[in-house]
Amino acid sequence: MAARKRGELFTILETSADTEASAVSDGEECPLNLSVDVKWFEIPFRRPESDEEEEEEEEEEDEVVREDEGEPELKSAAAAAAAAAEEEEEPADAASYIAGGGCNIILVTGNGIKHEEYEEESYYASSNNCSDTTSTDSDIDFSDLEEEEHAGLFSSYDVLDEECTSPDFWGEPDQVISIEPFSADSGPQHSLGDDADTLDYFRLLFPDSLFEHMVEQTNNYALYRQRRSGRSDPHWHPTDVREMKAYVGLNILMGINQLPDYGMYWASDIFIGNAGFKKTMTARRFEKLNQNLHLCDRLSEPSKGELGYDGLYKIRPLLDMVGNTMWDAYLPNRCLTIDECAIATKGRFSPTQYMPSKPLRKGLKVWMLCDSRSGYCHRTRLHVGKPGDDAAIAALGHRVVMSLVRGLEGRHHHLFMDSFFTSVPLLQRLMQDGLYACGPTNPYRRGYPDALRPRSVGKLDPGEFYQCQRGNLVATITKDAKVVSCLSSNSAPGIVGIGPGNKRDGDMSDGDGSSLSALGIPRPLPLLLYQENMRGVDLCDQLRECYQVGRPCKKWWRYFLWFYVNLCIVNAYIILRESRGGVPPAGFNGKEFTQRHFRVRLAQQLIGDYQGARGMERAARKRHADSPLEYGHRLERMSERSRRCRNCTNKGLRHESVFGCKICNVHLCRGGCFSEFHK
Repeated sequence: MAARKRGELFTILETSADTEASAVSDGEECPLNLSVDVKWFEIPFRRPESDEEEEEEEEEEDEVVREDEGEPELKSAAAAAAAAAEEEEEPADAASYIAGGGCNIILVTGNGIKHEEYEEESYYASSNNCSDTTSTDSDIDFSDLEEEEHAGLFSSYDVLDEECTSPDFWGEPDQVISIEPFSADSGPQHSLGDDADTLDYFRLLFPDSLFEHMVEQTNNYALYRQRRSGRSDPHWHPTDVREMKAYVGLNILMGINQLPDYGMYWASDIFIGNAGFKKTMTARRFEKLNQNLHLCDRLSEPSKGELGYDGLYKIRPLLDMVGNTMWDAYLPNRCLTIDECAIATKGRFSPTQYMPSKPLRKGLKVWMLCDSRSGYCHRTRLHVGKPGDDAAIAALGHRVVMSLVRGLEGRHHHLFMDSFFTSVPLLQRLMQDGLYACGPTNPYRRGYPDALRPRSVGKLDPGEFYQCQRGNLVATITKDAKVVSCLSSNSAPGIVGIGPGNKRDGDMSDGDGSSLSALGIPRPLPLLLYQENMRGVDLCDQLRECYQVGRPCKKWWRYFLWFYVNLCIVNAYIILRESRGGVPPAGFNGKEFTQRHFRVRLAQQLIGDYQGARGMERAARKRHADSPLEYGHRLERMSERSRRCRNCTNKGLRHESVFGCKICNVHLCRGGCFSEFHK
């Protein structure tokens, strides 16, 4: 392992923080995507003095041989040595010598350039061998039934895995990296004009054809339930697109105006009940839509073990349609985030996962590819069960990432992911596809340099770091709040950034920026990039969790349905915000058009002037009152035990009868109560 010694010259180059500056590459800019508050410096790697002395001795021996042979190359070597001496004599900008073991680091602050004596040594590391230790990934079994198994994926994974474990894979961090600039189209892709409203943006992601499919399958499932039970449902009549939109709109409003039970929205109490809900549809109709809502044909659903079985069959049409619309409506920007999110559930479902590191520790897991800046979700993958073999478990992170970034090959995007995904074979495969990546990793995974593992490095001081390099691939271990190991292919080695620090009790500075503690712990560039850009999924979760859509239920696929409806709302809000540049839609009188305003306006436009359910029931009751026998209403024996007459109860009387109307499911007295009730 190569480490710096005392008395060595550090060349500290100041770089611009106002723009996305560039690391040293082949004359091309390397996009860093860092905020202006972060100041960073480049510390070129220099070999230890022992290595330099050995190289000088070898060069002297070569020169002696060349003198004996009379070759003219001696002049060129002497000229190069003279040029190197002149370069050493020239004072470099913002450079200083180490005196007494301290490094004079130049800090760029708001008050100008400050010089600080930094007593800690800076270290770099090189490794000549890697360990064959097996991966210590999560011991939870995962599976992604959305993706088909590709035999070539596992074969390429094995080849890259064997290559990165070779003894001479890693080298010293002194190589020049090459990063291609991002030049692909990005941002919202639609033809909506300035007069477009919230419903128009929502249709980009949740089209009317999906509402039509929901209506068709809901009506089919209602008939399926009646055939299976052997009796008809007198309170059900076929739904249509207008009613389905109103039903979804009411579920959106329930996330804004939250009540413990959905029946409370139709309560007669003026302080609890909602007049808008009562006007749109009755509580019974809303309950019937909840019971019969469906997205697939149950008659053609294959059973488990049969050919063509799909664990996500119940929501497959939704996944296919929404997946295509989310991908087409917004082209990915340069920096993307890959992470997991959880969907809160009530009940016991086999796909439910326990995630102790997440705020929501137990729920349904979804992997997401989101924009690092806006939080727009481009693509998702669901976890619904265990993989079939050990090879699938080992390559799960590799397989999930490759499925999420399919279609981005050669566009030079920068991916940021957590330690579950990051590995040396994955970053190699992404570089082959023209994609760059960065993220923390488990230091004991196969391919990670053995010299950078905690047991080899020992105890680190805050800000101290070691690095190894293989082309664009850089491995780093550093001490921040704790020891962090990371891999990157989009950052040059030797660049250190210092961001604003948090002042704590007992660690207060003079307030003039003359202390390193006032600016925070120095961090290597890969860690800075990760902290700045690993927030896309978190932004999406913040927008999604503010207002839930749908109610808790006993069917697992319903949670995924409302998750995608909510995700489409968040994505539509982001597209509207970026397309209009913060200008609210026409007719909005507020100062700021927030997500809450977007959701309320969308729900109102989905509901519109729909009052079909209540009007249809009133018309049905009127027709039945004119001729109840014509519509199947007749007085017949209901049970062996008598019950209270509904008509007498409504009048404040108490009479019991074994007769009644089966369609209305009420007991009625023989005589005038039957006709009086149906009027």
